[in-house]
Amino acid sequence: MKIDTFKAGQELLFSGTIYVARDQAHKRLVEAIKKGSRLPFELKDSIIYYCGPTQTPQGKIIGSCGPTTSSRMDEFTPLLLKQGLKGMIGKGNRSVEVRGALKKYKGVY
Repeated sequence: MKIDTFKAGQELLFSGTIYVARDQAHKRLVEAIKKGSRLPFELKDSIIYYCGPTQTPQGKIIGSCGPTTSSRMDEFTPLLLKQGLKGMIGKGNRSVEVRGALKKYKGVY
């Protein structure tokens, strides 16, 4: 992924595997990184979707899912970007630290 060729506000189309992870998953990833443990997936060049589910309707396997508030992941995001995470899909503003880490590690949000 050639992040430095994109411009702010440009629409991007992703294909391939996109991981779904929210705040507790981010906490576990950061704890594993700090302990030197193996991660459940390779962060390098990965995309994470901050997805929030709704209640499952009766007779269905899953309810609707949509982007959730990204700022809940802000305390974990700079380290994940440093480890090679390339992008996140979510909603809402990001902290100054995350915006700086996105520039430094060439990530997209």
